[in-house]
Amino acid sequence: MPAIQKILIANRGEIACRIQRTAQALGYRTVAVYSDADALHVQIADQAVHIGPAAVQQSYLNIPAIIDAARRSGADAIHPGYGFLSENAEFARACEQAGLTFIGPSVAAIELMGSKRRSKIAMLDAGVPCIAGYQGAEQDDVTLLREAERIGYPLMIKASAGGGGRGMRLLHDGSDLPAQLRTARSEALNGFGSDELILEQALIEPRHVEVQLFGDHHGNLIYLGERDCSVQRRHQKVIEEAPCPVMTAELRQAMGEAALKAGRAVNYVGAGTVEFLLDARGQFYFLEMNTRLQVEHPVTELITGLDLVAWQLWVAEGQPLPLTQDQVQLHGHAMEVRLYAEDPAQDFLPQTGCVEAWEPALQHGARIDHGLREGQSVSPFYDPMLGKLIAHGATREEARRKLLRAVQDTVLLGVQSNQRLLVSLLQHPQFISGEFSTAFIAQHFSDHACLNSYAPSAEDLAIAAVLFYQSSALSHRAPLSGWRNNASVPLHFRLGLDEQNWTLQLLAEPQGAFKVQVAERTLALKLIDQDAHSITLEVDGLRQRHACRVDGEQLWLFTHPGSLRLEDRTHAVIGSQTSVSSGTLKAPMDGAIVDVLVSEGSPVSKGQLLVVLEAMKMEHPLKAGIDGVLKRVQVKVGDQVKNRQVLLQVE
Repeated sequence: MPAIQKILIANRGEIACRIQRTAQALGYRTVAVYSDADALHVQIADQAVHIGPAAVQQSYLNIPAIIDAARRSGADAIHPGYGFLSENAEFARACEQAGLTFIGPSVAAIELMGSKRRSKIAMLDAGVPCIAGYQGAEQDDVTLLREAERIGYPLMIKASAGGGGRGMRLLHDGSDLPAQLRTARSEALNGFGSDELILEQALIEPRHVEVQLFGDHHGNLIYLGERDCSVQRRHQKVIEEAPCPVMTAELRQAMGEAALKAGRAVNYVGAGTVEFLLDARGQFYFLEMNTRLQVEHPVTELITGLDLVAWQLWVAEGQPLPLTQDQVQLHGHAMEVRLYAEDPAQDFLPQTGCVEAWEPALQHGARIDHGLREGQSVSPFYDPMLGKLIAHGATREEARRKLLRAVQDTVLLGVQSNQRLLVSLLQHPQFISGEFSTAFIAQHFSDHACLNSYAPSAEDLAIAAVLFYQSSALSHRAPLSGWRNNASVPLHFRLGLDEQNWTLQLLAEPQGAFKVQVAERTLALKLIDQDAHSITLEVDGLRQRHACRVDGEQLWLFTHPGSLRLEDRTHAVIGSQTSVSSGTLKAPMDGAIVDVLVSEGSPVSKGQLLVVLEAMKMEHPLKAGIDGVLKRVQVKVGDQVKNRQVLLQVE
């Protein structure tokens, strides 16, 4: 096989940056591709080619544009990363036809394992344990309804070509099956280009354990231990770790050998992952095989000391695997969390906005894979994952403790994230014990405080008041410039967050001292240091630095953990807040309208589904807040809408 000289990475964000780091360290030249909505990965590449608008169908899923970018840049190989075209057999075939080395498995392996329906049939033939279900070619509703009754409930609906929780539904009875089939098909078709589904008996509270495979062109195939990915939300992984906390040597060997059977069934080459569900009795069942590098590959790298991207490049050039199965050694424990742009207080609604501040906590030995830079926009066009924080320790507890500190200390301002949830998960006694399942979040976090809007503490509000005071003094904004005939007269502030308001009194004293009254409490603050990006204050004798950004009446303040957005409403006209039962339906985020289920003049009832919005690869149902008559519809299918844009009005 020809040696590789220049690699085009057909991806974006953190994985594009990750691949480029290894490729460049090994001496390869790299080429980035980018859309109208991209940032960091373009800056670190040797060359970059624009491939189209932000929408994925016109850029990162545009096979001719990517192949042409390789031709124009002189790349001789393409690395697909994960997501997008990474498991698209047509793309792998197009690379081969263009004389490009596709850094991944064969077209045949991608085609087979890319179909949950066909791959399950192949795994049954190979003797790999599988869950009972329906994986037939007949896809009409009558057949699926009949098969669902045969399998019984609880039942999983899965997109045959899907992943990442999209096109997947759990049903406890058949009352909503037709509607769930429709939604699963729609998500699958929009996300993966195929609306084919399979049905499976749902295992209740299993662990999700996956085995990392690696094969070469010389017939060698080995496994590099396992990863536990049981902490999930809506079938999307949130925390991954290696090794699995309940793994035994015997179970590891049994799962490893089952994974090897799966790989040998398709003559697997490159990096691949066989995913299993593990029940409380120690029985495991094939879930799917991912024919690409996984999001969570860093935890395997940290416990094996290997660079899996380097292995991918070596294998793609025809070199044999560097190790045999007997030489694979696992050391210590590694743990990873995924940082998402989403608001847990709004049912994990994806968030968009500008990254005002990004300070990853690298000083404590943590690894942070990301593609962020300050000033970039988080758009509605791509997956909401911003990056991954990973830590390694001699023991599971050491890895957890290091990761917790890294999450707590990583500063992200400007975009709401799941940072508080991640901290709460890592601190939960059940997680610390290692005894948990895929039901962990549902069981322990249905009403957890981290899922509610963050209520700022008295200290948070006092710090915010000082920041607004300092900002007004520096910009000479009257009447908060700090000038008074009588220095003992306090300033009054009204700070707000969404529909809440807090009133405070601030008294500025000599030498950077302040007294701030919040409700019945008076806090003493002393300004130690301040610049455009942070403030160091002593609050009631305790000194601490806080990252911050102040822009007029808007403040982003980093608290431990997570960010807080406040507004200075001191001089704003007090108006009536929009009721939660308002007849005006607004877009909760930037996105595209994929369905409008009502028309003007029709009656609607509270809770009725009116519009379906697609953003960040997921469909979001928008429902009526009141009973009434639809007065005005201001959008149609296909429209791109902005956050808070009025969609329709009910009277």
